[in-house]
Amino acid sequence: MADVYVSIGSNIDKQANIKSCLQELADHFGGLVLSPIYESEAVGFEGDTFYNLVAKFETDMSVGELNQSLKAIEDKYGRDRSGPKFSGRTLDIDILTYDDLVGEFDGVQLPRDEITKNAFVLLPLQDIAPDEVHPEQQVTYARLWFFFDKESQKLWQVAL
Repeated sequence: MADVYVSIGSNIDKQANIKSCLQELADHFGGLVLSPIYESEAVGFEGDTFYNLVAKFETDMSVGELNQSLKAIEDKYGRDRSGPKFSGRTLDIDILTYDDLVGEFDGVQLPRDEITKNAFVLLPLQDIAPDEVHPEQQVTYARLWFFFDKESQKLWQVAL
């Protein structure tokens, strides 16, 4: 079984879509470890605020099978892939890490570069895995967050 961390985000009917996503993930993968949920401004475009969190679970699926399964969940809840890359979305689920894999696997780049670039990914990841080591940088998530420019992206914790 592989340990997997995924980021989850939504800015369209975000409360309902995040709840549905978490239920789907629990149904597919069993026990989840969940970060707090954060609300943040849209990054890369003008739009409604996002809810974001990170989930950890175990799977025996390959990276490609897992990615297809996550995309199917996004599609089930109305993900529209026809618009610009940076736009509103009902649901966005991305594999952040899959064990300690580094490189491209089944078309998925691991670890996902958003970990070190976006507060809405790094903060929830360090909330549930502060002492885990980034597979490529060999630094803990707590240390990465400590040195992150927290003024560059504002986010705040919310209850679902």
